[in-house]
Amino acid sequence: MGSVILAVDAMGGDHGPKVTLPAVLDLLRGHEDCSVILVGDETILQPMLPHRWRHSERLRLVHTDEVVLSDDPVMVALRKKKRSSMRLSLELVECGEAQVAVSAGNTGALMALAKNVLKTHPCIDRPAILTSLPTMQGSCLMLDLGANVDAQADHLLQFARMGDIVARGLLGQERPRVALLNIGEEDIKGNEVIKKTHQLLQSSGLNYQGYIEGDGIFKGQADVVVCDGFVGNIALKVSEGVARMLAFRIRQEIESSWWRKALGGLAWPIWQGLKRQMDPARYNGASLVGLRGLVVKSHGGANQAAFLNALQVGLREVEHDVPGLMSRELAQDHEPEPGSDTRS
Repeated sequence: MGSVILAVDAMGGDHGPKVTLPAVLDLLRGHEDCSVILVGDETILQPMLPHRWRHSERLRLVHTDEVVLSDDPVMVALRKKKRSSMRLSLELVECGEAQVAVSAGNTGALMALAKNVLKTHPCIDRPAILTSLPTMQGSCLMLDLGANVDAQADHLLQFARMGDIVARGLLGQERPRVALLNIGEEDIKGNEVIKKTHQLLQSSGLNYQGYIEGDGIFKGQADVVVCDGFVGNIALKVSEGVARMLAFRIRQEIESSWWRKALGGLAWPIWQGLKRQMDPARYNGASLVGLRGLVVKSHGGANQAAFLNALQVGLREVEHDVPGLMSRELAQDHEPEPGSDTRS
């Protein structure tokens, strides 16, 4: 086995092994320093494997025929599917056989199972979903993207601290600019939770920039954007929809007449470059931060390229020891004051 081991839920997502298995093989071909434990139905996976990988030391199959479906209630995933491919992937991280679990399955079930199997970091009340978004300045990290639809000010402060840690550890930013997503930049804007969070962030010691509006995310006005999961998930889905709509409209305009097709042909390299930059697949792979282990969530409808990107996100986070950095930094933030009583 290679130095980094990923546990992959092969059955999760809209397309299951048709996407997850080819993406895993792409990862293994491109990264000789990693190995994969593929969790799923062996009767489906084994016939799909090319001969050279059937006995490879870098690819191991763990069999189960239980799958968490996209419409399964969370309680079904927790209580009735004790040997689901999603749960077994997480247990491989919990027992130390793998360093990261990757799944394209049901988001609610994955978060609930991750909290149940891996547990939440003692300094964190609620884990959050974090991902990278493209901006005019490069990229930024945004959280939460759907795990907590009713987060309070203390939770948002914790999200900001976790985002700051990931930006420094993964992106190498010395003092990441942290901003709070709001409906305006003025102090009077926002609900009471946002206003209280604003006050907490001002005294947090983070490089807090204040409020940021939705368009400011893509202008690159912050390195870490903080919001609750309800707002964050809507913002993410809207941005993905806008990117696809622009690509569709450009193609529609080019194909509307023969002379536009000719001009479009001349500009083909530009359109292809733009498409690559705006393709949501390039940014697929959201981290579940705040847990005692590393978990990456892929979009359920991800294609092969998108799922490969999610695998690479997990690989990078292991290589940069994001979980270890998170534990050390959060522990330092919560060290008791000298002389304080630490008894329960």
